[in-house]
Amino acid sequence: MRISLLAILLFIGTASAQTNDSMLTLEEYLGYVKSFHPIVKQANLVINESQAKLMKARGAFDPKLEVDYDRKKFKGTEYFDKLNAAFKIPVWFGIEFKGNFEENTGDFLDRESDVPIDGLYSAGVSVPLARGLLTNKRMATLRQSRLYVKQAEADRQLLINDILFEATKTYFKWLRHYNEKMVYENFLENASIRFNGIKKSYEVGDKPAIDTLEARITLNNRKLNLEKARIKFIKSSLELSNYLWLNDNTPVEIKENIIPDEGTFNIVDNILNTSAIEIESFDIESHPKLRSLDYKIQSLSIERRLKRNNLLPQIDLQYNFLSETPEIARSFSTAAYKSGLNINFPLFLRKERGDLKLATIKLQDTRFDLQNTRLSLKNKVDAINQELDSFVTQNDFTLAIVEDYSKLLTAEERKFFLGESSLFLVNSRESKLIDSKLKAIEIENSFLNTKASLFNVLALSDVPLD
Repeated sequence: MRISLLAILLFIGTASAQTNDSMLTLEEYLGYVKSFHPIVKQANLVINESQAKLMKARGAFDPKLEVDYDRKKFKGTEYFDKLNAAFKIPVWFGIEFKGNFEENTGDFLDRESDVPIDGLYSAGVSVPLARGLLTNKRMATLRQSRLYVKQAEADRQLLINDILFEATKTYFKWLRHYNEKMVYENFLENASIRFNGIKKSYEVGDKPAIDTLEARITLNNRKLNLEKARIKFIKSSLELSNYLWLNDNTPVEIKENIIPDEGTFNIVDNILNTSAIEIESFDIESHPKLRSLDYKIQSLSIERRLKRNNLLPQIDLQYNFLSETPEIARSFSTAAYKSGLNINFPLFLRKERGDLKLATIKLQDTRFDLQNTRLSLKNKVDAINQELDSFVTQNDFTLAIVEDYSKLLTAEERKFFLGESSLFLVNSRESKLIDSKLKAIEIENSFLNTKASLFNVLALSDVPLD
């Protein structure tokens, strides 16, 4: 899957003695993009962020130790010395267990603060009887955070899929410009051979001078077109370099002697998993975009349940057993206790009802988005499949045209050297052949880009977490 580090280093080497071209295949190229591209690594931060939020949400259920100490002393008089230490354990369903120690001394204490000399211990529970019992903010946040982790995994796959899509299109562009350059190189060689032959024929009196002029014009046109194609190839190589990095975050520059795989057309389905069999077995519901929206709907449903629960009155009950000797379990009894009841209920509930409506609207909006996305994905896949079928047909026609033009050019060249044709006709046939080859390259590139679009729509990237 991956090319060796030595091969990569050859890309950035400066040795001019190397004359053989080195091939960079699409599979090797994507392997490095998946492993080392900064955007791919950045996508992993989405997972890390969601996991950090989950840890934060779990912190709402952490036991708490609270100490409240207050003392006042003035002109030799100790007004008060108060110590109140509590240990709280929040649990599910809004219930909170609490252990407490209270010790108060001083000359000016309130009567309600009087406690035994060795302090007073209490153990009890706080229970919401209406709002906050079946669902509350900390329960909802924890549930949502768990969903955020799953949603982040789906979003990460979408982010990576997008960068692989752009990288794949850049490779196909590089391949197209390479193929165009090779076409012009081959026909430049033909034009050079033809020019030298006509020049020699002119020198011995077999050809008129006008033929050498036309042959030279054709030769220079081929050189001009080759130079344009060479610059395009160099620019596309530099664009390709934007996606190539090493493990130590070192960018890699593709040199001119590195070439693409000309057989990419035949193996693109194996690399991108876009064969007809793969598409037929693909479950659209497993698409990361749909999974992300589904997790978002679940999260918004939790939010709506919380807002609905806020319509209930807030009724909090506290009950604590009191004891001077906590080491004796029997000392905690109903004969000594401290209890309380707190009731809070807004009369109009306008804030709570407004929050509920907003939560319902967000949920409905996301459900509509899910339905639209599901239909859009199906239609996109169908449209791309139709487009691919058309490109296959177009490619067959174009290859037949190229073959026929090649035969015409060969026949015209034979007639020219037999003196039965003109250089103008030979050049005309050759120009038509060049145009047909370039058209074939263009259609092949369109086909490959459509395959990349199918890969992107289906979100088929499979990059494991580090």
